[in-house]
Amino acid sequence: MAGAAVLLCALPFYLGAFWLQVGLFSMAAALGAVGLTLLTGTAGQLSLGHAFFLAVGAYGYVWLAGEPGPGLPPLLALVLAVCLSGLVGGLFSPVAGRVRGVYLGVATLALVFLGHHVMLNADSVTGGFNGRSVPPMSLGGFTFTATDPQLTVLGVPFGAEERLWYLALILLAVGWFAARNLLNGRPGLALTALRDSETAAAVMGVPVARRRSAAFVVSSMYAGLAGVLLALVFRRIVPDYFGLTLSIDYLAMIVIGGLGSVAGAAGGAVFVTALPLLMARYADQLPLVAAPGAAGHAVGPTEASRYLYGAAIVLVLLFAPDGLSGVARRAGAAVRRRRTAPPRTASTDAASPASASPTSASPASASPAASTPAASASDQRPKERTS
Repeated sequence: MAGAAVLLCALPFYLGAFWLQVGLFSMAAALGAVGLTLLTGTAGQLSLGHAFFLAVGAYGYVWLAGEPGPGLPPLLALVLAVCLSGLVGGLFSPVAGRVRGVYLGVATLALVFLGHHVMLNADSVTGGFNGRSVPPMSLGGFTFTATDPQLTVLGVPFGAEERLWYLALILLAVGWFAARNLLNGRPGLALTALRDSETAAAVMGVPVARRRSAAFVVSSMYAGLAGVLLALVFRRIVPDYFGLTLSIDYLAMIVIGGLGSVAGAAGGAVFVTALPLLMARYADQLPLVAAPGAAGHAVGPTEASRYLYGAAIVLVLLFAPDGLSGVARRAGAAVRRRRTAPPRTASTDAASPASASPTSASPASASPAASTPAASASDQRPKERTS
């Protein structure tokens, strides 16, 4: 993990703006996917309203840090936007604590349509159909923009993408380790027991409704943090982005990555997020894929990417139900077994057939039952009685 951290920190010195944007979108999606896998993969609650809580975080930050709005410091606005997402999730948590399965999915689906209606009509907060510009993040006078102030590190000019890269890394690391500690502690064990059997969990003393509500609140806060990071990368947000399609994308992320796995959720987020961006960039070099905006009924990069990760979902469900994380875990276990297996030598191979041969046993080691047939027959013949 130390090597991976060093590699991620060094990437802005070698990658261009496009690749940094792909990484930023992937890290924002990874934060939201980790929150959803805590809810769906660990607690077993189906949610189709994840996009709504991303919108709450994004618009909450824009309104709290911008004008019109209170104009708070951006860092404080970020923290309050995440808390606002958790508060909205807490208001919905009584429903999440008593409804489960498909019924909870339908209930959360209503949040997406309700939120879209509010975003279109609350012009003073959201800007309506045209959206709002996102105030840049700033810490102690240092702004995460391209020019304020000018910054050059080791001969590489640091613009907005390079500066946001390290902010996203910090947020992802905090969210990652918080989720890992949650899963490895008593709350994670309680959520896993709740997913496997509610009756057994209740018998063991797990408060079912309260744990469900808590999982929904934590997932909402992760979604709010992902929404804030997405807003900072986009620099302008519009209501149409936070629709049902985004919620479906997040479900695809955690299914492909592996339900209940933090690393799997991050891997699935990278796959689902980066695939359409890469296909849009290299559409003119890919067969059967038309460039964005091409006339006719050609398949565009967005549609082609959805077909591909739809096929990936089918393959995962058929051949690897535990997702990419399970495949990686089995591959690592196979490599470790090969490394720890004792080496085979020529003397061992030559001795193994002889030791396995039934004729190689010495007479001294033979059991008493292996005596000659005549002796065994004489032992079994009854003695004659004499007068």
